[in-house]
Amino acid sequence: MKELYISDISKWAPGLADDEGLWQKWARGDAQTKIEQIKESPKLEYTDPLFRRRLSQITKMTVHVIHNLLEKTHISPETKLVFISLRGEIEREFTINKGIIEDGMILPAGFSLSVFNTPISSATLAFGLKGGYSVLYPSKNDFKQAFMAAAAPVLAGTEKEIVLVYADELVPEFYSDKRPSENIPLAFACLISSEKKNNGVIIEDFSNVGKSPVDFLRFLLK
Repeated sequence: MKELYISDISKWAPGLADDEGLWQKWARGDAQTKIEQIKESPKLEYTDPLFRRRLSQITKMTVHVIHNLLEKTHISPETKLVFISLRGEIEREFTINKGIIEDGMILPAGFSLSVFNTPISSATLAFGLKGGYSVLYPSKNDFKQAFMAAAAPVLAGTEKEIVLVYADELVPEFYSDKRPSENIPLAFACLISSEKKNNGVIIEDFSNVGKSPVDFLRFLLK
């Protein structure tokens, strides 16, 4: 397999936020350093208040990690993006379904922000990104499968690099025992490139990717 280089990793989660020291402790498995299972979101103070007012946790985290990656790399706005999520806008989807059951209707304003591509499309609007994006839902929640699909254009040589973005928000309590055991609100973004980067992590095969996005991020940060 052709080598891939993962670089310029940007990440955000409740309890760790943008603190690099805490992220390194988390990556090493420090028992006292954990991602908190709460609905906290980045402030997005660099965006228009009207834009960020109605955004969900997953969308705010997505916008933030892409913002931080852009600040690090100054990549072209024509660079393509791939967005991966296991659950998408799950809280908004619940609200939509609840409205259908109880009221027999869907409010357009709520529906427009509940679709699977809301987080990544919001980021492209916020930062004027014009390269286009793809969205992937991993088969059987296997992050590795989605990563392989995301990396395919770079491996095939049709793209020199892409921006990979993963995000999932906290699954609300009203899902009860249907909530996943790994209910972790988290987002990260990085560059997947065919060219060697000074701060890059080399992927020679897919054995280090793993089924879990949490495990993959720990691998990258170590």
